[in-house]
Amino acid sequence: MKKILISACLYGKPVRYDGNNNSIMGHPIIQHWQQQGRLVSVCPEVAGGLPTPRPAAETQSQFPILITTREGEDVTPQFLLGAELTLELAEAHNICCALMKARSPSCGNDQIYDGNFDGTLVPGSGAAAAELIRSGIPVFNETQLDQLQRFVEAQDTQAETTDNETANSTACLAETA
Repeated sequence: MKKILISACLYGKPVRYDGNNNSIMGHPIIQHWQQQGRLVSVCPEVAGGLPTPRPAAETQSQFPILITTREGEDVTPQFLLGAELTLELAEAHNICCALMKARSPSCGNDQIYDGNFDGTLVPGSGAAAAELIRSGIPVFNETQLDQLQRFVEAQDTQAETTDNETANSTACLAETA
């Protein structure tokens, strides 16, 4: 059974920049996956060395990447380290996909804040989400749970088919030996 990477704040851990969480652990599908032991949680920002709580940060530039706090402190190195460590964790746990916090400068998968700290969104991915996507790991956010569930079910069906084909091939080889 393949595992699902989940943002630690969505998993209920108080790791947001303000020390809170964005728990979705009450959602039935999340509870089901938790009971199956599929969920692997990570906060890329904490993994990269940032404290909790910490100043809010936004992406000022995607190319080249520049992430700063409202006060102008460059936190790009911590975000990039967190992205690298998140990918390493995903690879170590045979992650099939990720469920990450929408709009986050680390975890957002299709929109992020524009860097003006005024709530304006622009197309783009956070540092960790982009690293996962570049490595072929699909990233979903908490507003895309239906899509994520369909993806995971398709992965499970594909794995079952592959397992059955392998078992049949092994049985045929044993019969001919």
